[in-house]
Amino acid sequence: MATLSIVLLLVFAFFAAVQAQYEKYSFRSFPRQELMPLDSAYKYALDQYTNEKWPETVEYLEVSLRLFRLLKDSEAFCNLNCSSVRLDDEQKFESFPELHVFGNIMKRAQCLKRCKHGLPAFRQTMPSRETVEDFEKREPYKYLQFAYFKSENLAKAVSAAHTFLLKHPDDEMMKRNMAYYKSLPGVEDHLKDLETKSYEMLFIRAVRAYNGDNYRTSISDMELALRDFFKVYDECLAAAEGSREIRDFRDLYPSIADHYSEVLDRKVKCESELTPVVGGFVVEKFVATMYHYLQFAFYKLNDIKNAVPCVASYLLFDPSDEVMMNNMVYYQYHKDKWGLTEEDFLPRAEAVRYFNQTRLQLDMAEFSRQHLQSDDEGEVLQFLDELLAADEK
Repeated sequence: MATLSIVLLLVFAFFAAVQAQYEKYSFRSFPRQELMPLDSAYKYALDQYTNEKWPETVEYLEVSLRLFRLLKDSEAFCNLNCSSVRLDDEQKFESFPELHVFGNIMKRAQCLKRCKHGLPAFRQTMPSRETVEDFEKREPYKYLQFAYFKSENLAKAVSAAHTFLLKHPDDEMMKRNMAYYKSLPGVEDHLKDLETKSYEMLFIRAVRAYNGDNYRTSISDMELALRDFFKVYDECLAAAEGSREIRDFRDLYPSIADHYSEVLDRKVKCESELTPVVGGFVVEKFVATMYHYLQFAFYKLNDIKNAVPCVASYLLFDPSDEVMMNNMVYYQYHKDKWGLTEEDFLPRAEAVRYFNQTRLQLDMAEFSRQHLQSDDEGEVLQFLDELLAADEK
């Protein structure tokens, strides 16, 4: 028994409070001593990993993660703040649509140049595409969890393993590591996503309140979760407009289209990348799910005027959902009883914006894949024939 007690004490000592690497992170005041090219920091960390220098591995992997977040936050900050910049005298360009478009592009580029000049993230050499992809796939956590383990910091090792598995649920090696961790006492408290977003915590809190019949609290937290999700989504879209390697030379419009197609692919991924995983399960149709909870909570409080727009919002994303369709029929049948107008049956504005934006992005990305990424010789010849025929007329 004495031996067992000692073992348990050691295990609990290892499971100290997990301090995520971002506790030291600040977009506004990033430590000057940590500023360095992301490629250099990451390569140095992996070199230390190969040489089994675990404290140095941990230090530079954590720095690398902060540098990557700084870069993404800086991209989002500048692109969001410059997104509405336009020409001062647009009217004089009315007869010259091409000049109008490129004039606004140049104004936005000027704004971005000024913004980036003042931010430390852009004073470093930009990382390679391969490095960026590693961080987007959470690859650093694969190395970080083992370095934590070898440093006898099991709490952080568990969190790092969990963070990696959320992106790679079928990784056999990490699944075996997690199986070992779960055999130890006190592990459950450290199954944390180190990349979790604030809207995920608000969503979980809202669902718990909902399950406890605390509908007012659930509505309050779910509304905050929605607002925060849309903010983070806009930041993700803005960050997708960041730096890009130019690998070939093309004519003006194909070059612009090629660049924008790459940006579009990254923007389309924002929806899935921001979808939370709760209790090991992906929250499918996340935005729609939030409206589902809201409509029922409003209904339970007899606030039908706010419940109905949530039903309409949900049906944007899942128009064939029978339960929600029946709810809508029910509300329409009793609309006079509750004093509902036709406007009450419209989806909420932020839901319409998000729905339209995501669908248009998907449509444009699909157009790019079908018509721009590889030349179809038959299609090209037919198009040339049509141009020549039109020219002869």
